[in-house]
Amino acid sequence: MTGRPRRRRPRRPNEPPPGATPGSPSATPPEPPKAVEPDGPNPPTSAGKSKRRRRRKSASTASSGTAKTNPQAKKPPKRRTKAPTKADLAARATSTRKEVSSGGVVYRRTQDDELEILLAARRTLKGNIAWGLAKGHIEEGESPEDAAIREVREETGWEAVIEGSLGLTKYFYVWENVRIRKTVHFFLMRATQGDPADRDDEMEEIRWFPLDRALKRAAYRGERDVLLRAADILG
Repeated sequence: MTGRPRRRRPRRPNEPPPGATPGSPSATPPEPPKAVEPDGPNPPTSAGKSKRRRRRKSASTASSGTAKTNPQAKKPPKRRTKAPTKADLAARATSTRKEVSSGGVVYRRTQDDELEILLAARRTLKGNIAWGLAKGHIEEGESPEDAAIREVREETGWEAVIEGSLGLTKYFYVWENVRIRKTVHFFLMRATQGDPADRDDEMEEIRWFPLDRALKRAAYRGERDVLLRAADILG
């Protein structure tokens, strides 16, 4: 008998295949495969690896940035700068000027006939205290002797009389880039009377020293030489 062929009805998911008996192994649908966990509690994933790489990169960038911004990491060692010497200052001088001054080695004898020398303390350019002999510029129309008497009175407050010449001393110094060549006339002078409080503010202190101590306290070699000349005369 001819006719249209029969169409097969599609099988439902839970429907046993044709010829299968209910309850047979073939009728039981297969169980889905169990996921097998790999070794380790939390297996790394590509996303986790990417995050860790980003964290490591950011940490490395931060540490390198800290090294660059840390002032102690690449701070060069400090170089000690030396104070300019007298020769350095002289080399920087742009002009030269001559000055002539006058001063004195003022002495007195105590009741025990001990010899004492009058020294005055002033501030140097560096702010230090320097002990030395009273001296100053010779004014116009003034003799070296008159200038010595005046300077001793103004700088120490003491009156003194000249007993003899102690010769010249010469030196140079630099002031505001000007090399100054100085010549000083020194005289041996005996103190007569005075008041140290009645002196110029230029001097920090006025003090009498035994001759041996005055030689040690005098700050400048040229003045120490002058003191030695005075010691030879005074015995």
